[in-house]
Amino acid sequence: MKSRTGFIIRYYINLVILFLIQKPLFMLFTKDEQNLGLKDYLDVMAHAFPMDLSVAGYLTSVPLIAVLVGTWWPLKPNFNARKVLKIYNILIAFLLSVIFVADISIYPFWHFKLDSTIFSYLATPKEASASVSFAFLAIRVLAITVVTIIIYGHLNHITPNTFNPAEEPLNRRITVTVMTLVLGGLIFLGIRGGTKESTMNVGRVYYSDNQYLNHSAVNPAFSLLSSMGKKTDLSKEYNSMENSEAEKIVSEFYINRRSEADSQYEAAQITDTLLNTDRPDILIILMESFGSTFTVHSKEYLGEVVTPNFWKAAAEGVYFSNMYCNSYRTDRGTVSTFSGLPSFPKASVMKMPNIVSALPGIAKELGRAGYSTDFLYGGDINFTNTKGYLLSTGTEKIVADIDFPSQLRGKSKWGVHDEHTFDYLAERLTAAKSDGTAPFFTGFLTLSSHEPFEVPFEKYNDKVYNSAAYTDNCLGVFMDRLKASDVWKNLLIILIPDHNMLYNTDYTQPSYFKCPMVWTGGAIKHTGKTIDILMNQSDLAATLLAQLGADTKSFPYSRNIFSPSYTDRLAIGCYNNGFMVADSTGETNYDLNSDKIVFEGDGDNSRRVTMGKAVLQSLARFISETETKSKEKADEN
Repeated sequence: MKSRTGFIIRYYINLVILFLIQKPLFMLFTKDEQNLGLKDYLDVMAHAFPMDLSVAGYLTSVPLIAVLVGTWWPLKPNFNARKVLKIYNILIAFLLSVIFVADISIYPFWHFKLDSTIFSYLATPKEASASVSFAFLAIRVLAITVVTIIIYGHLNHITPNTFNPAEEPLNRRITVTVMTLVLGGLIFLGIRGGTKESTMNVGRVYYSDNQYLNHSAVNPAFSLLSSMGKKTDLSKEYNSMENSEAEKIVSEFYINRRSEADSQYEAAQITDTLLNTDRPDILIILMESFGSTFTVHSKEYLGEVVTPNFWKAAAEGVYFSNMYCNSYRTDRGTVSTFSGLPSFPKASVMKMPNIVSALPGIAKELGRAGYSTDFLYGGDINFTNTKGYLLSTGTEKIVADIDFPSQLRGKSKWGVHDEHTFDYLAERLTAAKSDGTAPFFTGFLTLSSHEPFEVPFEKYNDKVYNSAAYTDNCLGVFMDRLKASDVWKNLLIILIPDHNMLYNTDYTQPSYFKCPMVWTGGAIKHTGKTIDILMNQSDLAATLLAQLGADTKSFPYSRNIFSPSYTDRLAIGCYNNGFMVADSTGETNYDLNSDKIVFEGDGDNSRRVTMGKAVLQSLARFISETETKSKEKADEN
């Protein structure tokens, strides 16, 4: 009896100890510039304890069942627990090793705990590994191997060879069973997180204003497995109020969400005309990671702005100084830019084929107006369903890495370096106007200012900022070339980041989502004009189309910022299970895991949280309805 119940207890306790040891190891390898003391390590372990008990309980359930089965149904005269549990020990040792090492490896890039997001990137392993070196991967494989051997060896050591003889008396079997079931009940309480109504969740271990310490306390196995177990239903995921209440709040800020009866405006009406033509050639350059870190705040770290050509373009055109990007990933930022949709904290609309086919798009609207439409990207256009999204939203022609010579594709892990794609683009644009064809709309996504930041350029010792300086240099050469060509006179160029760079900052900082935008080119009638209107990246679509006199009502969450009706202003940005909301009085950052504010700015923080929740609920409902309509249309066809 003692050996069986004792084995379960030892197995459980050893798993808890393993998880507690993981916390300081995670902090040692990921703390970066965090100034941590012994108290921080102890606090993290203490607050992590309930979740570690929960995960240990899940993993102990199989040995517990093995004990019960062996008590009443011996597989041999002596039940060999080691043989029965050997495969299980190997499996969980390997899985825990992969989780521990992956969590430590990915956190410096993502700044959030390992979750099911990783599987969407593993679907395309070449692109998923493009941000790191071979040595980086080799060290992680070695670490997984070593940690697996250590965990497996220890678990196998505490697993006994045999339990009591199979022919033991009935009363002893009953006693063992009762003791095992009592242990099972206690372990279940640990799994559940106690007797209270709410069960264990990620937010239960959050305790600090420092998000890094909160993240350190989260058991990565729990974070990953709990996120895998949730099938996101957007129509229910963000419900926090009645739909009618959410729509009422949203309609105050998104004029295209108002009913026809309540709409007292013309969709294309503007108070400020930026263009000297209503039919310019248009180029939108979606610049990888070119938020405030690369443009505004680089001076704080290197003593000078590392992107002078971006600022030269701003001085020669129109600078939008108060824009916020909607998200933290390229796939989300692309949809926000070209379809005028805010983003979700976790779900990626681009990866939902049933939905993207029904989304609005700048290319789609301009195509109806007689524009030719195309898109250029030097990487794999199939990554995160980018190709499917572009084709579904009106792009007629796509040029990607496979369209470039193989010797150019091999110089960057992500694809073709920016100097070559900028060069190709300059040649194509100048050729497009030489034959007097219809106006064109071109989208271009850069890629060199992305991990691992390896570029054929040496200006700064800091490789992150050096990669930004490289892309900016490519931009300058490109702009000078176009200015000397016939295409410049009628050209509108829009420089807009896909998202900000997670470097020397984190998602909860108020400046993270700030992403300056520039309009320049011969079609701009202003020089050195600054627009400080609060806006989102997703507002580009309606603002641009309104400048052309086009209808914007097909973009329900994009706002023409020059409309007389654009008076109630907010901006929202989302990161992994959190969001930021800014209005004219300040900013608030809200963590959905812990359901609490993690950054308080001036003004009414509670009101901004309600506004953010309403936007997410309204957007989720819109996406769900769009998916339903798309499926119904497909069934009809």
